[in-house]
Amino acid sequence: MGGQTHLTVPESLDGARFDLVLARLAGVSRAGARRMIEAGRAGRVTSVPDTRTRPGTRLAAGDGLWFVPPETPALRPYPVELDVHYEDRYLAVVGKPAGMVTHPGPGHDEGTLVSALLHRWPEVEGVGEYPRWGIVHRLDRDTSGAILIARRPVAHRRLTEAMAAREVRRRYLTLTHGGFGLASGTIDAPIDRRRARRFVGPGGKPAVTHYRCLATWDRPLLSLLEVTLETGRTHQIRVHLGSIDRPVVGDRIYGRTAGAGVDPGRVWLHAHRLGLIHPVSGRELDVEVPLPLDLRSSLEVLGRPGTGEAPRG
Repeated sequence: MGGQTHLTVPESLDGARFDLVLARLAGVSRAGARRMIEAGRAGRVTSVPDTRTRPGTRLAAGDGLWFVPPETPALRPYPVELDVHYEDRYLAVVGKPAGMVTHPGPGHDEGTLVSALLHRWPEVEGVGEYPRWGIVHRLDRDTSGAILIARRPVAHRRLTEAMAAREVRRRYLTLTHGGFGLASGTIDAPIDRRRARRFVGPGGKPAVTHYRCLATWDRPLLSLLEVTLETGRTHQIRVHLGSIDRPVVGDRIYGRTAGAGVDPGRVWLHAHRLGLIHPVSGRELDVEVPLPLDLRSSLEVLGRPGTGEAPRG
């Protein structure tokens, strides 16, 4: 088979399963490695031709293996209008609408945020890792709001480092079921996963969420929070709030729906503010993305809160 890459199993992977070894050495996911093996695009070097090696086969240090690197299809620009709230030659902050996927994946090849970025700023091609060109951090498909974009490699590298060092302040607005006895609080609980679902569990990764109650309604009992992430685990806000029995309105996975008009038909979660130090100029940026129409309409249905104030725009 043409285009093969040949590698040798290192000592550190002695005795490991073939799919794990392939994932580590080829830089693919474990599931991707299994697909490559099952499709005959990877195997162990043996004296017997055409001998298939199973994903669970244990390999020894010094064993040879081969694989055909997976193809990386070209990403195409797509003319989607972007809601740009800040831009310069190095970076941008855009408002992602609910329903838009951040980057291409199975079943989502066009109409993604990356496709829109390529249409607006062609220079983001090759910035960061394929297929997340330009993307510094992500938002779930049903979450709207501010997302940080790098337009140059230097900006991507420094912003990624700033994210890892927790120097980028990400603030969200969310509507939850239930009330809060204290005006603010912190949820410090590790998040584990089972398949696609996340949950609070002792074996999970550290996760810290800070919240501040902005407003509360009595009938139904709902609270509007401003949430600040200290870590960035998948579904972190939804999982953490659900773990204290204050689930996010409209969350069909970790929460529950609300009454007609209040439930926006998606997760009531919006990334409304990004604060950071510019990676090149060093000046401080604080960019706000107002609530979209569906979430503003939800608050209008609720009317004036019993305590606190809700944003008007």
